[in-house]
Amino acid sequence: MALVNKKETYTMKLQLVSVLALAASAAAFAPQQISRSHATTALSMAAEEKGSKRKAAVKVLGRVAGALGTIAVATAGAPPPAFAAAKKAVKVVETADNTKKMIGIGAGVIAGAAVGIKLAGGGNKQNFLEAEPYWDQSTVPVNVYKNKAPFTGKVVSTKRIVGPKATGETCHIIIDHKGDFPYWEGQSWGVIPPGVREKDGKPHSVRLYSIASSRYGDDMTGNTGSLCVRRATYWCPDLKADDPAKKGICSNFLCDTKPGDDVQMTGPAGKVMLMPEEDPSTDYIMVATGTGIAPYRGFVRRLFTEKTPAGEAYKGQAWLFLGVANSDALLYDDEWQEAKKNYPDNFRLDYALSREQTNTKGGKMYIQDKVEEYADEVFEKLENGAHIYFCGLKGMMPGIQGMLKGVAEKKGLDYDAWLKGLKGKKQWHVEVY
Repeated sequence: MALVNKKETYTMKLQLVSVLALAASAAAFAPQQISRSHATTALSMAAEEKGSKRKAAVKVLGRVAGALGTIAVATAGAPPPAFAAAKKAVKVVETADNTKKMIGIGAGVIAGAAVGIKLAGGGNKQNFLEAEPYWDQSTVPVNVYKNKAPFTGKVVSTKRIVGPKATGETCHIIIDHKGDFPYWEGQSWGVIPPGVREKDGKPHSVRLYSIASSRYGDDMTGNTGSLCVRRATYWCPDLKADDPAKKGICSNFLCDTKPGDDVQMTGPAGKVMLMPEEDPSTDYIMVATGTGIAPYRGFVRRLFTEKTPAGEAYKGQAWLFLGVANSDALLYDDEWQEAKKNYPDNFRLDYALSREQTNTKGGKMYIQDKVEEYADEVFEKLENGAHIYFCGLKGMMPGIQGMLKGVAEKKGLDYDAWLKGLKGKKQWHVEVY
């Protein structure tokens, strides 16, 4: 028998990885069953390699995972038996030489392979995109798609979601990513608007938008994600009209999209706004202005709308503060009211309507004024381990922090030390723009 060189041996290993993993995925709907141990053994072969060979192995795992996900979606059946084995094998590869960073990409892709899979007998449960255990954040996907190699999503729908008296136009945009762009609640997508900049002819820079859906998307299949976008316009006092030369490039592009339009996307970005789900009794205080409501919609859907492991376990209270100009500018009010109706002990809602309400001093009701009304409760919750989130225009933070400092001083607290303590315990989350 002819001798086989190292290159041929390596190629054979990778082929075996692909064949056994795909065969195991096919076992989900074929009469013959292939054991998970076989798939695990084959996949773990990648752990034996080093350097460039190891990187190639990770790429193969990614391609296998993609194919596995495609098969699962096509059959809409039970999850592939190889899926659990694949995740286990990733851990084997990861521990082989402790290069967690490199294998993280493979883990993210394999986790994404479960998109669209419905567990047999699971009914409407959303649990096919979960980590193991569900609160483990070690496999959160970050910056899978970059500016030089963006992902192309397709618009499913673009809908105005504010009333006629709202100050400006806000749209809810659903984008199909076919399960190839997994994300977690609290992360952002980057959007690269088409065209080039007038000043230098270079492509437009990426704009970040907080994702306004849970990881399962509005359709709960794991194939879509949503954005909440306010159309940015500039009123010219001389023209007495909107100046189109100064309108927001990306926001107008997104608000003008039609079903089927392509959207160049990057990310997912960020971990600062993730929910710490390990302790299901954790209270969440969510403070938003305008479209800053986006990540909290993902939170609320995950905890109270969808049948997720996190939602089933949750025993704390999620308290949402939203500041907008008037009632017509309220965003997703029907969803908040539904959550409040179904979970009165676990979901709490307060609005700050600057043009319709007055604060305790008789002035306009801004978001910091509404939070201040409940300052004692807010401080007590934070003292007991609650996490507080802020999302919206960066102009909201000076007023918020000024209010909190004033309350802290009245309570005899050193504000700077108090804030440092919250940040040190990772209870303080800010994403403003």
